[in-house]
Amino acid sequence: MTGLLVLMLAASGVPSPLYRVYQEEFGFSSGVMTTVFGVYALALLASLLVVGGLSDHVGRRPVLVGAFVLEAASMALFLFSDGVGWLLAARVVQGLATGALTSTLGAALLDLQHRDRPLAAFINSASPSLGLSIGAVGAGLFVQFVPSPTEWVFGFLTAVCLVAAAGIYLLPESSPRAPGALASLRPRVHVPPENRLAFVVALPIVAACWSIGGLYAALGPSLVAEVFGIENHLVGGLLILALNGTGIIGSLAMRTSRPERALLVGALVFAVGVAGTVGALFTTWAPLLFASSVLSGFGFGASFLGAIATITAGVAPHHRAGLMASVFVVGYLGFSLPSVAAGIAVDTFGLLRTAEVYGVVVVLVALVAVAGILRARRRLVRRTAADETAVQEVLAA
Repeated sequence: MTGLLVLMLAASGVPSPLYRVYQEEFGFSSGVMTTVFGVYALALLASLLVVGGLSDHVGRRPVLVGAFVLEAASMALFLFSDGVGWLLAARVVQGLATGALTSTLGAALLDLQHRDRPLAAFINSASPSLGLSIGAVGAGLFVQFVPSPTEWVFGFLTAVCLVAAAGIYLLPESSPRAPGALASLRPRVHVPPENRLAFVVALPIVAACWSIGGLYAALGPSLVAEVFGIENHLVGGLLILALNGTGIIGSLAMRTSRPERALLVGALVFAVGVAGTVGALFTTWAPLLFASSVLSGFGFGASFLGAIATITAGVAPHHRAGLMASVFVVGYLGFSLPSVAAGIAVDTFGLLRTAEVYGVVVVLVALVAVAGILRARRRLVRRTAADETAVQEVLAA
């Protein structure tokens, strides 16, 4: 399941270094480019809201098979695209597939984890960083060194997604069926009462972290080229790696810490890192941009690990997919809406000024999140301690 999650996220990260290629080929503005990026996230959100909890009722396997077939269809649309309309269609279909896969794969990992080795929170938090990094850097390498890169990239991914769908069909089901499948399709965000405190506390830092991820995915390669004067397509992919790749390190470094401590430390490091990014934009100094991106990525990984572990502590099996969908709704709202607004603002205020203001706002949100975590920390500690005690009692029995 971990490999499938990374595959899905790698596919979602592949278009980022290719946006500038398509922009040069089809001749559209930065606003149109971020709209192409944004419709993906909005379609993904719609999918999360509608089918995010479906696998709690019909089982994980049928949702995963259908979603990977849909993912393959989106890769084929990219493969044959010859204009903005095709790109929009491809991203909408990919968003629908990714939304279904995100919540269902996350819930499947919770199903399959051992009680004495609860790794699902770590995998769910580290996989986005790993997958997006592989997708962005891989696509950057193809753009820089391979003729006709889009045909190679999307042809390969179409085939791989179809193979993944066939492989999932042969796997055993990890979740029993339950009544209420039709009712679960009603769009909603469901957070069980016992998980709501952690959800509200973690919400601001999840939104802040994912909003930086959205900025890098939508405009990162353009920043490298236009603000820092580096035209190499691979470097744009490496900037995304600097953020997302070190997210894995942040998750690894804090995986044995208490969830609320990982949440707090990650939020503080993230705020410092984004402040450094703002400084790099003011000075147009590329080494500082990459160094601060590494720091931001570490904070992203650590805080998202803490958020997932804190929010999902003690969640009942029949609420797992719905709760994971709710977490990722917050993440992808932060991933999409601010970056689309930034793309529109670029046409009026310029890329540099827009990115500077964007970074300052994200730092302020991160600091608000730190204050909220500190205020609720004692209650979170008591809650996670109670959950750990319950798990030990089950193991002892």
